[in-house]
Order: sequence, then C-alpha cells, then structure tokens
Amino acid sequence: MQKRTTLSMSAAVAVAGALLVSAPAGAAPNPLADPAAQTARTPLERQVLPAGNGWASAGAGTTGGSAAADAHVYDVSTRAELVAAFAAAGTAPKIVRVHGTIDANTAADGSAVTCGNYAEGTGYSLQQYLQDYDPATYGRSQEPAGAQESARRAAASRQALNIRVDIPSNTTIVGAAPDSTITGAALRINGASNVIVRNLTVRDAHDCFPAWDPTDGVDGNWNSEYDMLQVINRATNVWIDHSEFTDAPNLDSSQPLYFGRPYQVHDGAVDVTNGSDLVTMSFNRFADHDKLLLIGSTDSPGRGDPGKLRVTIHHNVFENVGQRAPRVRFGQVDVYNNHFKVTADSTVPYGYTLGAGFDSHLHAEANAFTLPAGIDAADIITRFKGTAITTTGNAVNGKITDLRAAYNAAAAPADQLAEDTSWTPTLRTQVHPAQAVPALLQDSTGPVFTAGSGL
Repeated sequence: MQKRTTLSMSAAVAVAGALLVSAPAGAAPNPLADPAAQTARTPLERQVLPAGNGWASAGAGTTGGSAAADAHVYDVSTRAELVAAFAAAGTAPKIVRVHGTIDANTAADGSAVTCGNYAEGTGYSLQQYLQDYDPATYGRSQEPAGAQESARRAAASRQALNIRVDIPSNTTIVGAAPDSTITGAALRINGASNVIVRNLTVRDAHDCFPAWDPTDGVDGNWNSEYDMLQVINRATNVWIDHSEFTDAPNLDSSQPLYFGRPYQVHDGAVDVTNGSDLVTMSFNRFADHDKLLLIGSTDSPGRGDPGKLRVTIHHNVFENVGQRAPRVRFGQVDVYNNHFKVTADSTVPYGYTLGAGFDSHLHAEANAFTLPAGIDAADIITRFKGTAITTTGNAVNGKITDLRAAYNAAAAPADQLAEDTSWTPTLRTQVHPAQAVPALLQDSTGPVFTAGSGL
C-alpha cells in the first residue's frame, strides 16, 4: 500500500466528464455542482454528492472522505493493502484509490486462494454432499443436516472471513482508472455512514459453497450467500456512482445443474437492508446478473426497515438482469431516467424489473425499457404483497406506456396495484424524457474517470 500526498493537475483535468447535473428548480446554487468546481478545481476523489441529488443528499449529505488529510489518502492494488487502508484510518475521513485488479480470494502474501483451499481440513466434498442430500434418498421435506452440511458451513465460514470487506464511515473508495476492479469480494457498508463508491468495477462475488434447500419452492433451490455490495445494519448516506456490477466472466449460466436445479453461485448485486437509509445510485452499469437490487430485509418490521430504506436510482443502465431492479419493501424508492435493456441472446432468464413488496412505495418515472419479442410491458412489474406503485412517463421500445395499467390488465383481481399517492420525490437532478434516455446514457455510465496519480 502506498500513500500519496500529491494529486496531479493532469489527473484533475482528466475527470472533466464527471457527473454534473442541474439541481431541482428553485434550489440554491451549489458551488460543488458547478462544472469548474467539480472538474478542474476538484479531483474526482475529493468530489462530494451535490445537494438535491437523490436521497443520499438528505440529512447530513454525503461527502465521503473528501476532507481526508494527505496521510489518509491511500493507493492500493492488493486485498491486503485495501484492508490495511481501511484499518489504518478507521472512521477518519479517508480516500482509497484502487489500481488494477484486486482479487479478494487471495492470502496475505498475495497468493491465490481457491475453493479447494477453503475446504481443506473441513471434510467437505461436493461429490459427497450431492450423494448425501440427493432428494431421491434424502427427501424434500427437510433442509440438509449432518456431517456434510456441517462441513459445508465450516468451509463457507473460511471463505466469508477472507472475502468480506467492510468499508468504514467517512470513506471515498474510487477506481484510479476506468479499469480498476475488485473481484470476488463481498463488500459491505455495515452500519457505517457517509460513504462514496465511485469509478469501480465490482465483479463475481461467487460463493464456493452454495447451500441446497429442498424446501425452497416446489423443486428446491441452491442458495448462495454473498452480494457484491451490501448496505446493511442502519448504514446511511451512501453514494454509489459510475461503477459497474457484473458476474462476468463467471456467469451462473455456465454452472451445472444439480438435482435438476441451477447451481447458482451468486446472490445480490447491491442490497440495501436492515434499516439502512439515504442511498443514491447514479450512472452505474449493472449487467449479466440475476438477483440485482433488494431493498428491504423481510416483510416483518423487526429489522428496522419502516421509515427507512429511502433510495434514489437514477441514470443507470441495466443490461440482461433477471429480477429485482429493484424489489422493494417498506422504503420510498425513486427510480427515474434508467435504461433497462434485455437482449434476445441474454443468458440470464428475465423475470421482472420492478418488484412491489410489502408496504413498498416505489415511484418509477421516465425510464426506458428496451425489450425483445416475448417480453412486454405487462412483465415489467411483479407484486410481492405490495398494494401500490407509481409509474409515469416510461417508454417501452420507444413508446410511452402506462406500466401499471399494463400490469393490472394482465394481473388477477387480487394482485391489482393502485397508484401510490403517499409521497412525491423531490430530491432529483434533471429528469429527461424517457425516449431520450438510451442515447443519453449510451457512453456515460460505469467507470469512465481517472483519479489521482498512478503507482
């Protein structure tokens, strides 16, 4: 890990394409939203979320590590350096610039750690596990228990200890270049506040040891453990911007079938749960992933979700994702000016995009949906005990379409969704017409910036 105390002017100029969007009408001028302030005068890693830019701008706002002292600016290129940087600064403002590719499945000395390495000494064997819990002999009425399940849990614990990385409060973690990547990690903003994640590719948080549950659904399912990024346990004021989240190249479609069910090794992309609040996701790219954005823990209020889970999702591209974009419980979630794309050759089966869960308050406005034959407007929404949703000004294949009306026309009487009149989003940047969104976002999402100086 190297500390950098000097930021080059050329690097500051290189971020001239940084996110610069107008504040809502009537909002007070914000010098940090000015193009000159955000680019030529403010390097990427010291930028803050402008006022009025989604729920993360509420409350104390989101400044991340922008005020970091020079001693708390770190350049990292290995897992060990990343963890050490977080530990060294604690909750003091800090900037962590990621260079190259950091693989979370590595030891302290940088050597690779494989799934087999995690299983060593635990007694776990996938072949034996499949034999012991084959539904033909074990049955489908109870979850796995016994020596192999205990061994699987032990091996899984070893992987979790290595790949789970908690991002502390008052942190900006940023890709130093557009190719900066963290792979194999289960990143967490765990009870922390004031965190910025920008200009990073986060990929393939694969679970080496998925759990078989024969009681999950009619046919049973393999369930994996790790999200690429979790915002959990009352975390607050989080800005996730210009990043990419993907399973590639380790797609679930390349995994085998066991017991007739896909051996799914990935869980969520970005989940916001357990009473977390005030999150903005902007100008990101989500691709080739099934269970994407879960907002809300369970239908029970006991996790602290009621009154929290306020999330803004704007100007992102979602390409070939299966479901939960997002699925919402409880929260007030503003989804606008995103482009949802499904290609005819997608390897991720399409389920739905907007999930209306228990006591959810989801407002979807001016989004663009590009869908192939066989998927239509009625498929975009799915109800999970929700009662209301607002959809306005959205376009499907270039045509303005009433998504809620299309859903209701195909849904059973018991599954109808009313219009949600309980709230109106206000913390927004400029809202563009839905038909303009695909072109607007074509080259402006995901990691595109350069930050700081190179190693």
